Amino acid sequence: MSVASEDYYEALGVPRDASAEDIRRAYRALARQYHPDINKEPGAEDRFKELSEAYEVLRDPEKRARYDRFGARSGPGPGGAGGGRGGFGGFDGGEDLGGVSFDVGGGDFSDLFDQLFSRRGARRGSSFEGFSMRGGDLEAVLDLALSEAAAGGRRWLSIDRRSVEVDIPRGARDGQLIRIPGQGAPGTGGGPPGDLILRIRLRPHPNFRVEGGDLYTDLPVAPWEAALGAEVPVATLDGTARVKVPVGSSCGRRLRLRGQGLPGNAQAPPGDLYAVVTIQVPKRLTKRERELFQQLANHSKFDPRKRR
Repeated sequence: MSVASEDYYEALGVPRDASAEDIRRAYRALARQYHPDINKEPGAEDRFKELSEAYEVLRDPEKRARYDRFGARSGPGPGGAGGGRGGFGGFDGGEDLGGVSFDVGGGDFSDLFDQLFSRRGARRGSSFEGFSMRGGDLEAVLDLALSEAAAGGRRWLSIDRRSVEVDIPRGARDGQLIRIPGQGAPGTGGGPPGDLILRIRLRPHPNFRVEGGDLYTDLPVAPWEAALGAEVPVATLDGTARVKVPVGSSCGRRLRLRGQGLPGNAQAPPGDLYAVVTIQVPKRLTKRERELFQQLANHSKFDPRKRR
């Protein structure tokens, strides 16, 4: 089917009242089928260009409205839908054609069919004489230990049978993206390669829980330390620090150590470390300890189940 002589809606196989999403979905399916990198049959490339031309018109509400009113071959001149094949409402060389981006290498990729074509000298009334296509972006997960994310530094990775050097920023956060230009899938027709996008994933740590740039760690304290207050050691990323447990601390109380979380970087400020109080009771009591606890039980009026 020739877009020059047939209806754009027919070219994409959609009714004239199709929604924008229906048009986009139809184009994606057909573009996958006829993309010249996939379909090597004669005429596939021309069919793909025709689909792109039809989609370029129908994806734009203003161009679609002019097309619905005037058609592809007639119209009110340069501002309308005139110009014949390849010329529609300012459809000019260098304008984004809404091309196809594929999932290259099994990664998870963003919107298909966006910004991949660069036409070479195509003008109103001409055909698509040639195009180059930028390579797709490759996305991969980079697993890091918490200490690696905190320290940052350079690291060599093996990607698709080749080595790539990665500069990990100090204080990298879970989910943070690192973009490495030019290390994605190769382009076609002389187009540039895509980028490699690494998504940071922090491995679980035995002592710390990570929330953004903040770290959480359990702080075991004895019942008398919680009741009377104390200064106790707490583990940090760099070693240990001292923290004051206030008088009358209960289980779950968070003690904040400012700036002791993940280091700051260009994208985020330094995080904090929260020591979460957990009151530990001896499993076995000496005779004297039992006597002291019994005395406390006999004299104390504290009832933890009484509503305060």
